[in-house]
Amino acid sequence: MLRITFSLVSAFLMLMWFGPQHLNSAKQTNSESIYRADSLPNASSWPSELRINHFAGSDLTPSPACLAVAATGEVFVGVDMIGSLGKDPGKGSIIKLTDTDNDGKVDKHTVFAMADNPRGIIAMGDQVFVLHTIFSPETKLATGMDLVVFEDKNQDGVADGPSKPLIKHISSPKFLQSRGTDHATNGIRMGIDGWIYISVGDFGFHDAEDRSGKKMTMLGGGIVRVRPDGTEMEVYTHGMRNIYDVAIDPFMNIFTRGNTNDGGGWNIRFSNQIQSGEYGYPVLFQHFTDEIIPALVDLGGGSGTGALYMDESTWPEKYNNVPMMADWGRSQLFIHRVTPDQATFTQKDEEFIKLSQITDLDVDGSGRLYLSAWDGAGYSGSPAKGFIVRAVPQNWKYKAYTNVKKASIKELAALLKSGSAVARLDAQQELLTRPAKQAAEVSWKIAMDKKLPLQNRVAGMYTYAQITGAEGISNILKLTEEDSMREFALRAVSDRKGNLKNVPTEVFLKGLKDASPRVQITSTIGLGRLGRIEAAPALLQVKVPASFVAPVKDVEGPHATPNSAIIPPHIAVRSLVSLNAVDACVSAIGTKNSTIALWALRYMHDPKAVNGLIAAYQQSKDEKLKKQILVTLSRLYKKEADYDGSWWWSTRPDSHGPYYKAITWESSPAIKAILTEEFNKSDATGKQFFADLNSRHRMEIAEFGGDEIVAAKEEVKVDLDKIRNKKGQVGEASIEDVMLAMAKINGDPALGKTLFTKQGCVACHSITKGETMKGPFMGQIGSIMNREQIAESILKPNASISQGFASVVIEAKGNKTYMGFITQESAAKVVMRDITGQLYTIKTSDIVSRKELEDSMMPTGLANALSYEEFASLITFLSQQKK
Repeated sequence: MLRITFSLVSAFLMLMWFGPQHLNSAKQTNSESIYRADSLPNASSWPSELRINHFAGSDLTPSPACLAVAATGEVFVGVDMIGSLGKDPGKGSIIKLTDTDNDGKVDKHTVFAMADNPRGIIAMGDQVFVLHTIFSPETKLATGMDLVVFEDKNQDGVADGPSKPLIKHISSPKFLQSRGTDHATNGIRMGIDGWIYISVGDFGFHDAEDRSGKKMTMLGGGIVRVRPDGTEMEVYTHGMRNIYDVAIDPFMNIFTRGNTNDGGGWNIRFSNQIQSGEYGYPVLFQHFTDEIIPALVDLGGGSGTGALYMDESTWPEKYNNVPMMADWGRSQLFIHRVTPDQATFTQKDEEFIKLSQITDLDVDGSGRLYLSAWDGAGYSGSPAKGFIVRAVPQNWKYKAYTNVKKASIKELAALLKSGSAVARLDAQQELLTRPAKQAAEVSWKIAMDKKLPLQNRVAGMYTYAQITGAEGISNILKLTEEDSMREFALRAVSDRKGNLKNVPTEVFLKGLKDASPRVQITSTIGLGRLGRIEAAPALLQVKVPASFVAPVKDVEGPHATPNSAIIPPHIAVRSLVSLNAVDACVSAIGTKNSTIALWALRYMHDPKAVNGLIAAYQQSKDEKLKKQILVTLSRLYKKEADYDGSWWWSTRPDSHGPYYKAITWESSPAIKAILTEEFNKSDATGKQFFADLNSRHRMEIAEFGGDEIVAAKEEVKVDLDKIRNKKGQVGEASIEDVMLAMAKINGDPALGKTLFTKQGCVACHSITKGETMKGPFMGQIGSIMNREQIAESILKPNASISQGFASVVIEAKGNKTYMGFITQESAAKVVMRDITGQLYTIKTSDIVSRKELEDSMMPTGLANALSYEEFASLITFLSQQKK
């Protein structure tokens, strides 16, 4: 479905991942704390403090990919009958569901609007923002994804007319056409700062255009944000694999739960997204981890989907003020309990609500939480699958929510001071439509009221900032004098680049030395946004911790281990790069600030940077420093090619780094000249240093050596035809009878491990990360499929082939044909393994055509010769693979 890319699908996997997931977690065995549903469609387990009921079924909301809830309780569901693999338009819609008598059951529904592949919705007053795929009426082909807004001013449940585009082309049309929407651009959510935050999958985009005409390109995934009127589009963070949504707390801390890359080393990560941060996927997360912000935790296999920060006073304290993260692959809504750690957090995750292939969640101003379930609707949607549930606390009673359109300024101010994040945002957005003088006055009064909880003051401040714009800067700066408000005030005054003219640099320079790490980070980000080069010397004074160490050769670095100490210099480097502070960084080489200067220079592909590095090298007598300069120069030898949207790195990209599609540039000859000169002077040990640099930075300077060579390992040879032509109990029975038998037989996992080799599974699948990657990775299959699903996927391998694991046929120059799994892909080559385990490396320049097959490469009948006991043993062994 959605951007379903689970870290592990296995071949048996290449098949079917749909249907409820029932993970036997020890966390779910406490009968006192978990309720279980008597019947589906509903959640299958949840805490006893909640009441959950079925709200809408597939008759109204089939294949629900996303949802949003208005503050007043109307539920907008994105119905996606195209799914992630479908290509035919005209099958998507936004359905509005209303519980008019507030009894927990939908009793009114309308088709609000037609929209194909809806991936994100925000319902705010008369406006409904939708992110979805656009198709050409003439060709019926996808032309991109747009963020649009519908209006319903008469509140009849149907959009007043066509949508208005806010951002066009925010996903690559080429891959929407060839692959579908699962790695495209996804969820949207509005923060109390008034920005819409957009989760961009790793298709990235080329020449996205906002309403002001601004164009932007992003290679890979991350977060983009834009104002609600479709202007000021900008990148917020970069380097995520395939995120689907974000959770935003009242203080603008942003969290997300990512996706796996199918056995390639990147699992689900729960991350704190810090503005301007680089998170590393795919080129930095393994071998250049000193340069990234690491995730807070590696959670293994799965597929993160919808996200919400719960901040509603009607909810029990135990389940309030927490990020809630849906995981489609695990059919589970998780809670992540976050604890402040310097400028970031640590976390502890726990299972919360179990829901069959959960896609999204949202809450209204009365505290009603709604969750959508894909429920096995398949990769192309299903009219018979999918449902919505409602969750409320056990002691919850409906309390009518204020109609903000009819509310007075005083009533809106009361909402802004409430304990509901939904109400605060709703009141804020309504205040923006009221007379500016009155609205600004009440907002500022809330911002200045020290008796109010901090989240209310922050809401008041951001409301005031949006009403007053540049004119309000001087007032907001007064809040920087308060310890509790300094962080938020600094962020607010540097938040919109069109309002920066009269923002003083000094307050941010002072903030760099603040006792609070959070104020330090906000100041560092702000200096980058101000764009004033005079701030560079202060940024260069940010200390670099001892943990800033590159992983040793061929060793994967700590990419999912919290490291709060690395964040200040990381953000300082991002700001230095934003300022293009070449001269300041070059001047700092050899000083006490040399480390951070050389770090920043790695990203400055500017002839002045190269000339300055060469001059510093020639002048220095410090051998350690000279080696660091050579490392920096070798990093600058190539740069990432400009992204034109014509290619994508696939689900298993080459993650060696530091670039994906590397090219030389105007200063490459000068770099090569000095590196070669020093190489020729070197002894054997010195030459090895250059060989290692050549490999690490993929310079491809032939005389240095050290290039990596992909070689096939000897694989177990198996005769798959011989195996599948034998007949045993499984081969002689119907699939239904086999499935019934499997429900009654536990099997022996030790025997299953033996059968994994005997039945030929080992020819195409690896179990441990240390093994050579072949076809679909099976080391985590038990994290995302239960025994029943594993059994069905072996018996019916063509039922549904997972994205990233389809069989591919490549026609190459010289009349050569290859068929197999793509195990690695880079801009220069494709590495493929066929059904026998044979490895092939094909230059991309030699590829004439490439096509994904509709059928699985896994033959049917591989389990035919097995007895029921043997087959049960095999699937039990596989179900235990949860690494």
